[in-house]
Amino acid sequence: MSSQVIVPKLVDLDVAPGDTPEAVIRHLATLVTTAGRAADADELAADALEREAKSGTGVPGGVAIPHCRSQSVTEPTLAFARLSKPVDFQGPDGPADLVFLIAAPAGGGKAHLKILSKLARGLVKKDFRAALRGAATPEEVVDVVDARIAGTAQKTASEPTAAAKKPEPAPTEPTKSVTRIVAVTACPTGIAHTYMAADSLTQAADDRDDVEVTVETQGSSAVKPLPAETIAAADAVIFATDVGVKDRARFAGKPVIESGVKRAINEPSVMIDEAIAAAKNPDAKRVSGTAGADDADSSSSQGGSSLSWGKRIQQAVMTGVSYMIPFVAAGGLLLALGFLFGGYEVAGVADRVSQAYTPWNLPGNEITMDDGSVIAVDRSGLMLYLGAILFATGNFGMGAIVAILSAFIAFGLAGRPGIAPGFIGGAISVAIGAGFLGGLVTGILAGIIALWLTSLSVPRWLASLMPVVVVPLVASMGVGLIMFLFLGRPLTSLMNALTDWLGGMSGNSAILLGIIVGLMMCSDMGGPINKAAYLFATAGLSTGDEASLQVMAAVMGAGMVPPLAMALSSALRPSLYTQAERENGKAGWLLGASFISEGAIPFAAADPLRVIPSMMAGGAVTGALSMAFGAASRAPHGGVFVFFAIDNVLGWFAAVIAGAIVGAIAVTAVKQLSPRKTAVDSASADSTDAPAAAAASA
Repeated sequence: MSSQVIVPKLVDLDVAPGDTPEAVIRHLATLVTTAGRAADADELAADALEREAKSGTGVPGGVAIPHCRSQSVTEPTLAFARLSKPVDFQGPDGPADLVFLIAAPAGGGKAHLKILSKLARGLVKKDFRAALRGAATPEEVVDVVDARIAGTAQKTASEPTAAAKKPEPAPTEPTKSVTRIVAVTACPTGIAHTYMAADSLTQAADDRDDVEVTVETQGSSAVKPLPAETIAAADAVIFATDVGVKDRARFAGKPVIESGVKRAINEPSVMIDEAIAAAKNPDAKRVSGTAGADDADSSSSQGGSSLSWGKRIQQAVMTGVSYMIPFVAAGGLLLALGFLFGGYEVAGVADRVSQAYTPWNLPGNEITMDDGSVIAVDRSGLMLYLGAILFATGNFGMGAIVAILSAFIAFGLAGRPGIAPGFIGGAISVAIGAGFLGGLVTGILAGIIALWLTSLSVPRWLASLMPVVVVPLVASMGVGLIMFLFLGRPLTSLMNALTDWLGGMSGNSAILLGIIVGLMMCSDMGGPINKAAYLFATAGLSTGDEASLQVMAAVMGAGMVPPLAMALSSALRPSLYTQAERENGKAGWLLGASFISEGAIPFAAADPLRVIPSMMAGGAVTGALSMAFGAASRAPHGGVFVFFAIDNVLGWFAAVIAGAIVGAIAVTAVKQLSPRKTAVDSASADSTDAPAAAAASA
């Protein structure tokens, strides 16, 4: 065979693993693991499902191509299932009966990724799909795939940009009747949709005589940038991407049509028509910036974006959150370790001990402060010194989270020019007491101002100074003036009111808040609602007040409930679950104990109407009990492994256990009363998934 990315044991014909994409993906992940191409079927399936959650992988022709990079994968692999009962992968023409799982190692090389990409591109060919549907044996499927890969490899250049059959248009003497379009395609994984979108656009162009399309694929394989002369000669640009466009500034000034990558696969002719119309419209949206500018300064700017402002701000806020969370996790856990080594009194003396003492001059039980006062502490010597250093380091990290949040919200809107004004705005928010709310506002303000400044047309001599001098200066000044003159005091008052409300909570009000955050943590198990509750808790964690620490404990405890509850339910009543689900349940014990809510996602995806409400019930119980017991956590993550950072840890443990039991009882009851699967179905699933279980235990 020309390639070993697929072998007969990776092919399963005319099977019915389930009615959901999750069931099909898990079945294919099992094939990969059983074939020795992956270490853990559950991990591979989870990575593929994470990609699937971003957008369905169904493509025209009744085909689906779930794909991912995974640490579990040992070599680039294709697994194929021809389904006897098609499953909806959100394809444009209905459910898919041909499903390829494209699995690539997390750090794999480029050569094999090119092979995988070529296969993905072949799926848009009718004859290829027909051969797959007509194959009688797995060996025949392998031969068809190998022939396709070998045939593609023999084409010119073997580059993604060589998708078009026509030669690249010359930049001189354009034909008046022909519109020249350049396009960029890119998806988050960069394995399948990137190249399928490219081929869809070029094939659509091949069928017409009024347009020429040249595509640059920014995927996992080596990127071959479009020649500068080709871009210069283009009449319009198509960006079919789910991620940012690399070197966006190359296309500055060109009329632009933007969409997600799947639209280019499903509606290539429509996008081409829109690009032709844009090329003829002097008022069409254009790529912002100046051609030749540093991409780090301008590529993230969305001046030519067709996304709504609401969507762009939402994406920017999530960008800020994603950059903030590592600071929260590192800073919070360092604080917790500081308490572990130095005792709780370390909070009052950490700065003094870390700066005034050394390993050769260790502190005693009495610490003389800068003002001459003496503070007595329980611990001394090396333990106190190490605890002080860890606490002080964590404190610096936690002190930066608002500024980091603001900086990267601005970055999400305006690219690198937004970082400085966003960071300065966040620092101002902390200084005046506006805190987390102020950071959200300053990040958006800085991003909008910086984005507007980068969109201005300026003389060429000034263009190089704009992203590194002018934009940061003017945007920072604008954010500072707005905060100090107008928004600072109202935001500070609002933040103080929120803090006072939290601090004044007791009794029923505290329990009610616990119920609310518990419901939020378990509603989507790692999704936006879960993250909103988590961020509410971590934002308060930076203040260090008791009420905020109690909210953090309730949030972490409730987030542990879903995987623990599903683990308990699948252990008590295994007949209600497939073999794969029972294996997931075993992993749920550790995932739940570690505060990884996502461990319950496979159960929720397969049976959302029964699992999610049950988990929300359990989370509400844990949140309420945690607040009622007064449990408080100084650590933002870690679950049971940061017990030393939790006040009233026994009460907190009791709250988590109670919620897990309630969730397990609820989901078991509803599954028994309204079963999703028959005994025959379960038995069949067990036999089908037995190899996966064996591989997972190996």
